Amino acid sequence: MLEVPENRAITTGERANRAVLRFFDAYRRQDVEGMVDACVDNANFRYVPAEVMRRQRVVRGDGKVRGVGKTWWSSLIDAFPDLTNNVQWIGNDDEGNVAVEVTISGTQTKAFGTIANSGKHYDLVHLFLFHVNREGLIDDIVAYWDTADWYRQLGRLECD
Repeated sequence: MLEVPENRAITTGERANRAVLRFFDAYRRQDVEGMVDACVDNANFRYVPAEVMRRQRVVRGDGKVRGVGKTWWSSLIDAFPDLTNNVQWIGNDDEGNVAVEVTISGTQTKAFGTIANSGKHYDLVHLFLFHVNREGLIDDIVAYWDTADWYRQLGRLECD
């Protein structure tokens, strides 16, 4: 955690970093409620590459933290019970925007969406973009990753 001398005010950027690091600490503990609690009630959630094909529709990782986000994280933890993350880099501005490079990894024990269980492990770099409000709560989460590399690591082959 960032150390701030008692005689100095916390900047907007530091407050934003703390909120995001609190989020990833909860993620590492697999505490989905803690992840959600780091966010405002109506926080936006968008995992840009997330797409699950269903029989009649395509489900995308786009919605609210307390809906799609919570479901996504719970499902990941269920399929990858050793799921963890390692923050590689974090940067911010004075508007509450935070960019984070984080490696998420885990070993699959159950099917996840269309990814059959192969028992394989993955380590995948993600780029997260957050916005943190003045109260120190996350109100927007966007994430990007290389789905083709994730599939390759988990042994999923996709043919059209």
